[in-house]
Amino acid sequence: MQTKNKKRIYYFSKELTEGNKSMRELLGGKGANLAEMTSIGLPVPPGFTITTATCAEYHEDGEKLPAGLLNSVHKNMSRLEKESGKCFGSSQNPLLVSVRSGAAASMPGMMDTVLNLGLNDLSVEGLASMTGNERFALDAYRRLINMFGDVVMGIDHHYFEAAFDKIKKRYKVSRDTELNIQGLRELVTAYKQIYKTHTRKNFPQDPYKQLQLAIEAVFRSWNIPRAITYRRINEIQGLIGTAVNVQSMVFGNMGDDSGTGVAFTRDPSTGKNEFYGEFLINAQGEDVVAGIRTPSPVKEMKKWRPDIHQQLLKVKKILESHYKDMQDIEFTIERGNLFMLQTRVGKRTGPAAVKIAVDMVKEKSITQKTALLRVPANDLNQLLLPSFDPKAKRRVLTVGLPASPGAASGYPVFTADEAVVRAENGENVILVRRETSPEDVHGMHVASGILTSTGGSTSHAAVVARGWGKCCVAGAGELVIDAKRKKIQINGTTITGKDIISIDGTSGELMLGDVAKCPPNFSKEFKTLMNWADKKRKLLIRTNADSPEDAKVARDFGAEGIGLCRTEHMFFGDQRIVAMRQMILADNEQDRRLALKKILPYQRKDFEGIFTAMKELPVTIRLLDPPLHEFLPQDQKTQKQLARSLKVPVEKIIKRVSQLHEVNPMLGHRGCRLSITYPEILEMQVRAITEATINCRRKRINAFPEIMIPLVGIVNELAVLRSLVEQTIAKVKSKKKYNGKLDIPIGTMIEIPRAALTAEQVAAYADFFSFGTNDLTQMTFGYSRDDIGTFIPEYLKENILEKNPFQSMDSAGVGQLVEMAVNKGRKIKSKLKCGICGEHGGDPESIAFFQSVQLNYVSCSPFRIPVARLAAAQAVLLEQ
Repeated sequence: MQTKNKKRIYYFSKELTEGNKSMRELLGGKGANLAEMTSIGLPVPPGFTITTATCAEYHEDGEKLPAGLLNSVHKNMSRLEKESGKCFGSSQNPLLVSVRSGAAASMPGMMDTVLNLGLNDLSVEGLASMTGNERFALDAYRRLINMFGDVVMGIDHHYFEAAFDKIKKRYKVSRDTELNIQGLRELVTAYKQIYKTHTRKNFPQDPYKQLQLAIEAVFRSWNIPRAITYRRINEIQGLIGTAVNVQSMVFGNMGDDSGTGVAFTRDPSTGKNEFYGEFLINAQGEDVVAGIRTPSPVKEMKKWRPDIHQQLLKVKKILESHYKDMQDIEFTIERGNLFMLQTRVGKRTGPAAVKIAVDMVKEKSITQKTALLRVPANDLNQLLLPSFDPKAKRRVLTVGLPASPGAASGYPVFTADEAVVRAENGENVILVRRETSPEDVHGMHVASGILTSTGGSTSHAAVVARGWGKCCVAGAGELVIDAKRKKIQINGTTITGKDIISIDGTSGELMLGDVAKCPPNFSKEFKTLMNWADKKRKLLIRTNADSPEDAKVARDFGAEGIGLCRTEHMFFGDQRIVAMRQMILADNEQDRRLALKKILPYQRKDFEGIFTAMKELPVTIRLLDPPLHEFLPQDQKTQKQLARSLKVPVEKIIKRVSQLHEVNPMLGHRGCRLSITYPEILEMQVRAITEATINCRRKRINAFPEIMIPLVGIVNELAVLRSLVEQTIAKVKSKKKYNGKLDIPIGTMIEIPRAALTAEQVAAYADFFSFGTNDLTQMTFGYSRDDIGTFIPEYLKENILEKNPFQSMDSAGVGQLVEMAVNKGRKIKSKLKCGICGEHGGDPESIAFFQSVQLNYVSCSPFRIPVARLAAAQAVLLEQ
């Protein structure tokens, strides 16, 4: 609760300015910048700002204005009247004001605004007399009744639109500006009747009552659903409320010498240093935003008023010089006089952010450090992947989780095999599944994008898609997928395999039709920024890659090694999967070894390809991790096909599937447990790694593999398996008669909490730790990462969780385990290499945490590498 003497209102005008740009937390961005623009001499209509702290008081008191606030409002209105020479509510020379919201963080359009406040049945006549323009006065009055009714009293806007359409039809006009004075008088009467019908009250004639209700409405709008949703989506946290800006009205709709516009000091799409925006002649600001009329490009203002255009270019220069950043401005021209109504840091695309930052360094406006901190790391995604044209029309059917960025369009297909067949026929396809499994990888690979109705952003579909730079939307819970009939139902819309759909992996949107796209944009400015980032960062950036193709892409993006090579993906393929299934179905070790012998050459060839692509750089190879049941078909039809191909009874396959079934496979027979019970699998994989290393070295390709044993929770697991790995390497060296030093490090994934808690024991047998934060998060929280879609959205909405812990590192909980394991491990081995290979490796906020606990590297999907490079540099700069 605020004290009685707390200053709640800050005034701004040429005569007295009480705020400045540093006060955005208290005055909101709009109020702070109005005060700042006034203080540097720009033409800003005078007004005052009610603080964000007052908004907090209002909500704390059960939506009641604090005692004494209205008295302060009256005092400041009197000051405004004195400066303007006008009187609020006067029938002779009326003062009108706008009431606008303005939080510390920009939330465009999310909260409420009321214009032309102070008009009533008497002052509208005074305005007409004062301006000599009755049509303008009536137009302003009808706008007030509409906005006040909609924003303050909750009357749906369509009632007012319907009345307007009816009167325009009666007067045989199509455009709002064509309605004559008599028509506007009738419209004002109709609007007042709508207001009375819905509120059972007359439109308030007391201007101070209008002002009070408008202030309350803006405060209330802080907690309306769209504002709450916007803050959640944009991760805006820690703000206490919105400010209220009460400002003298200036009018762009007073005739052909007046106008209004919105502009950016640079192009927000490309970053090009040119004045960019739109304006309308004889209009109010809302007309530009609402699209009631088609505005003209601001460069065409030279034809209408070259003097005003020159003034705006001068303002552009002043604002950029003062704020050292691209600005988004609103302006109004009233009878040939320019007024500035707002400036704020302009929102921009990823490509524009990079270009503006680098250009401003060249212009000596900002430093390299400022440039690196100014570009949001995640915005680099827009430079690396296709994206939808922001100007393209979209028919959005539903919204899921944005699991892997990018833009994809194609025909929906419902099985991996169908995806392959149609892709081979030259069709773009979107693989639509309830969820994906490793058995779907061939279909996932050829699909343009992946759409699932369940799962989260670290589900199989999401992880694989990101690794390939493939667009993916997961957890679209409104999808009803009928794979048998090849149909999708979404909120009453039916989609078949003959309909094209589009998915946006950045927003999570599913759209009908082929939405226009923009190609990836690599610029010289991007390379310059990456160069600066590499000089500042301390963390090395590796990649998660399972094939030579992935490795090459990653290296081109700047990867400094592979932090996670998942060997299980190598077992899928026509011949490999057959041998793998023979191994699983084998009744004894001898038969298992015979089957594994068939897989060995494929594994060896895969590793040779990856080592060649990553020559001179380390490659961390994770031994087989998933449970064996994932490699066997679960449906009867495919089981019968497998029985015929292997010439075994189908009953044997069904029995083996049943034996391998687990209630909770994530905590079951997988990871190092497979190597303990089936050591021959480990031996085959280590043999393939060692032979590939020797083969490469003999070709003068410097291969540097690192063998990672997954899911260790007990030090004895690692002790036993390390010994087996070392023995196998020695046998291969002897057999291959290789006398050189191999020095293959053997480490483990820290993904079970117990391994972190006993890290000093584990470190005795590990050359490195790699934190598998996906599973570590899952086991620490007790959440199934594939099932969180049923409750995580509600947890985020209710602020039970600030963020999805599978997307951004839970530094308070899971992070403690990471930090503890690093510290414990380095007590045993001071130079123990520690990295992270979970999905958090590509998340900027998580990277800042990993920098703080002094990891050696992060590993992420190839298409996240530039993001990680920039985020790692930002982490160092923020620490300094």
